[in-house]
Amino acid sequence: MMLKPAMNELLAQVPSRYMLVNVVAQRARQIASEAEEEGISLEDKPVTLALQEVAEGKYAPQVADEE
Repeated sequence: MMLKPAMNELLAQVPSRYMLVNVVAQRARQIASEAEEEGISLEDKPVTLALQEVAEGKYAPQVADEE
């Protein structure tokens, strides 16, 4: 079974698997919330859409500056 997008594509955009899970979860919640507010029915699940966005480089992790 081949997962799409592949893990190596995702890790090219996000430095660690832990951060990847957090980034995808955050974006999936945003997608679901936006769809609910606008009354849009999604063809794919929010997590699938979030994974695609991360793999394509459309959504990147927000790294806070530590000072």
